[in-house]
Amino acid sequence: MNMILKTILLFLIMISVVASAVARDDPPEVSIEGLELVEKDRRGEIYADPDVDWSQYTQIMLDPATVAFRRNWKRDQNRSQPFKVRATDMEKIKTSLSELFDDVFSVELGENGGYTITDQTGDEVMRIKPAIVDLDVFAPDTRSSYTRNVQITDSAGRMTLKLEIYDSVTGDLIAMASDRKDAPRRGYGQWTSSVSNRADAKRMLRQWAKDLVKRLDEARGANNGDSLAESES
Repeated sequence: MNMILKTILLFLIMISVVASAVARDDPPEVSIEGLELVEKDRRGEIYADPDVDWSQYTQIMLDPATVAFRRNWKRDQNRSQPFKVRATDMEKIKTSLSELFDDVFSVELGENGGYTITDQTGDEVMRIKPAIVDLDVFAPDTRSSYTRNVQITDSAGRMTLKLEIYDSVTGDLIAMASDRKDAPRRGYGQWTSSVSNRADAKRMLRQWAKDLVKRLDEARGANNGDSLAESES
């Protein structure tokens, strides 16, 4: 086999590998739970049950948000400064972010969004299970008995929100969504602290909550109770 033919074959193999990787990254049109793909972009996707009448849901049962860091986040943070971030620091950040999520979403969905926040099941209640994953805090404000770690960055970091929405009575999964957000880049560096990190996280959570209210309102109100999938078409 001459060199030209070998080069062509190698090129074709490379194209095939890249195409396969891209195909694997594309979300399926129907999830394994039977939900239909409503929308997708580079940040995430939305799936929903096309037969759900969203107009029946006027109340929300909001589960506590679970929080998980990006893989190897602690190792990377401690690479140049050992013991800068400890397991206790990570737990504090996760607890604080979960509590902030509950505060922001309860206000935006309830007081500002017009939904009743409840802890009881019912025919008019949807149950939302939130999970924050791939949390990447660029410059965590951690403290020890001797030092306080303060760094200069132009962004607080990024995180991904995953939501699962269930009928509270039947337990049926009726929608799920995933979306990644990056904290705005300021274009200049500034000192970060727990206060500035919390403020950036709050802005990101508030935007997610407002987007969710908009989606739910569209699904409930469009054309006398069309499904979420129909309201997005």
